[in-house]
Amino acid sequence: MRHRKKGTILGREKAPREALLRNLATSVILYEKVKTTEAKAKAVKSLVEKAITSGKKPTIASRRKLMSLFYTDHPVRKIFEVLGPRYQNRTGGYTRIIKIGPRKNDGAEMVQIELV
Repeated sequence: MRHRKKGTILGREKAPREALLRNLATSVILYEKVKTTEAKAKAVKSLVEKAITSGKKPTIASRRKLMSLFYTDHPVRKIFEVLGPRYQNRTGGYTRIIKIGPRKNDGAEMVQIELV
């Protein structure tokens, strides 16, 4: 039975999967649009949404929470200085997934995840 098994595995063990998602979330926040596979985009979407939501409140606790999520402080600074004020009146839905088509090599469905 699959009770309470929410996350996706992405064909990786736990540590490489977490590193992949952290790096992808960093790229989405810094560059505001990234081209990746559909499964990875759906997995990283919740991380980015939660990070931006916690960045809307400029407190020390939310800054420390974001510093534990990302490897460097560049995305944390961008969330607090740029994205937090930009989405202050928005209650969610900060990202958009646009389908691009299959990848030429292996046919994986490619998408572009971007900030709205």
